Amino acid sequence: MLIAKGITKTYGDLKVLKGIDLHVKKKEIISIVGASGAGKSTLLHILGTLDKPDLGTLTINGANIDTMSNKEKSAFRNKHIGFIFQFHNLLPEFTAKENICIPGFISGRNASSVRQRADELLKILGISARADHKPSELSGGEQQRTAVARALINNPSIVFADEPSGNLDSKNARELHQLFFRLRDELEQTFVIVTHNEELANMADRKLEIKDGVILT
Repeated sequence: MLIAKGITKTYGDLKVLKGIDLHVKKKEIISIVGASGAGKSTLLHILGTLDKPDLGTLTINGANIDTMSNKEKSAFRNKHIGFIFQFHNLLPEFTAKENICIPGFISGRNASSVRQRADELLKILGISARADHKPSELSGGEQQRTAVARALINNPSIVFADEPSGNLDSKNARELHQLFFRLRDELEQTFVIVTHNEELANMADRKLEIKDGVILT
């Protein structure tokens, strides 16, 4: 599903990543842990094609990311990659369903099929009754579930999550963690999750720790 080899990244005099090698299999849930500043989010952004490594290669679902132009990367992200962030990043002027649909519309898919897929995801995530509510009218847990549905709208090959439960209380965090595993089982979804939450990290199929710019083995 994903193969990263020799990923390095330097900011000024600070070498954040020092030759990261990583393989991710389909239907696998991987957690990435480490101290603040260890390079977790930097690695996630590179794996998600949001940032470029200084050195190294990245292949996702058989596609060589290194040879793509910025425009090609953007199109690839939209169709093959989902993102979930700590603060949801929902557009306040749109309803939950409209927020979910946006990546599908951007991809150029048939609007009717996008809306149908959104309805399916709203049902799977247990928030169908909140479909026509705007983010300000949703609880934190409902907002994050909406963000999860948005990440899944284009049936991505892989989903990257950066501290997805960091802004949730313990009850909603636990429910979100369980949801990831249900989505893995029901939708064969692959997840790479950066987290400080030990419960979620330990539930993953593999837990990787970054320290001093390398993954500890």
